[in-house]
Amino acid sequence: MNTFNDIKELVSALKREEKLISEMFSKRKSIDYKYSDAIELVDTDENRIDFLIARAVIRENGGYLELDDQYLDFFEQILDVNEEINLSYIDENIKNIKENIGYFLNENSETRKYGYLKFIKKTLRKIGSITIRSVVDIRRNIENTFKNEANYKNKQLKLENLDQKRSLVEKLIVQTLLLIDKEELTFFNRALDEELKRVIVDLKFQLRECSHNLIEIEKQIIDYLNQIKHQGKFLEKLRKLKYLKDHFTIEAETDIKQILANKNQVIFEKRIPEPLNLSLDFIRENEKAFEAIKRIAENHKDRKLFKPEIADYISSEFLENTIEEEIMINLDELRNQFIATSDNLFNFIMNYDFLRQVDFDERVTIFCQITSQYEKDLRIEDDFEIANGVEFALVYPK
Repeated sequence: MNTFNDIKELVSALKREEKLISEMFSKRKSIDYKYSDAIELVDTDENRIDFLIARAVIRENGGYLELDDQYLDFFEQILDVNEEINLSYIDENIKNIKENIGYFLNENSETRKYGYLKFIKKTLRKIGSITIRSVVDIRRNIENTFKNEANYKNKQLKLENLDQKRSLVEKLIVQTLLLIDKEELTFFNRALDEELKRVIVDLKFQLRECSHNLIEIEKQIIDYLNQIKHQGKFLEKLRKLKYLKDHFTIEAETDIKQILANKNQVIFEKRIPEPLNLSLDFIRENEKAFEAIKRIAENHKDRKLFKPEIADYISSEFLENTIEEEIMINLDELRNQFIATSDNLFNFIMNYDFLRQVDFDERVTIFCQITSQYEKDLRIEDDFEIANGVEFALVYPK
């Protein structure tokens, strides 16, 4: 089997066959992808498909194509659509952390100690992401199993297995927290730096969120199992009745006649409305219809007619146009006038006539705005002065 020479060749191949790989991935569960369909997506160039097969990106099986397992797993994990829950990753990562902690404590070289510490930080981050993904996958699999699994025995068995995985995730969370808080105190006290501290805080937050979700998942599994148990009992009784009916012994071996005689299920049926629409010609020409209309009108003559209240006239004061004028400070114009002077910016603004009252604090704000927005047009000196308790840099036009 050929392999890619480097990462550049791999990325280029995936990019070139983007249409084919994307289509095969989206159809991975619905259909078996035919070779004849794939050839249309590579411009009828068989060499391009042979290239992917030779490098184990896709596999051919009797005229059908499918993505190789390692690429399929990679795409599912990156896109977070995988349904297989592999909790051995978490347990394996915890073991790797313990091993590297031992290496770190025994190492005298600072360079190699940094390598072990870097691996531990990376693995702690990985534990958090894998735990969150496992919880999401468990919840999604529970929903899919309860809604889509037709066989009740398999549905119950799958939910029980998912409950076992939920318990295993809880144990791994407890094991991870024990590792951080109790089992390796010497390492975390000796190697703790800002990055490791931040990684631990993020990991604890993620594990706490996962623990809360696992409680809800446990309640959901219990509820689903109870529903399956109830439905299973109902189906079991229904099968027994069908067996007796098929053998024509249902009336002899059960009291079904007495039970049905005591029930009146018609009251539970939904009432179907049947509107009666009379034609206009019938109402206008038939004397009986006219008498019925008069009788109905007589029964409703005592009804009160509610007249809508009319609002008062809008006062003319609210209809008058009012104009508020405010003098705005144009920073562009102020900048242009300053550049034409030789004074420093702070003195220029303090002495500038804005045509309205501008206090000291607002002038300081204007000084800061011009300095920050038009820095390219200004020359900021290293000298400072103080005015009214405010220290400012000397700023001149370029």
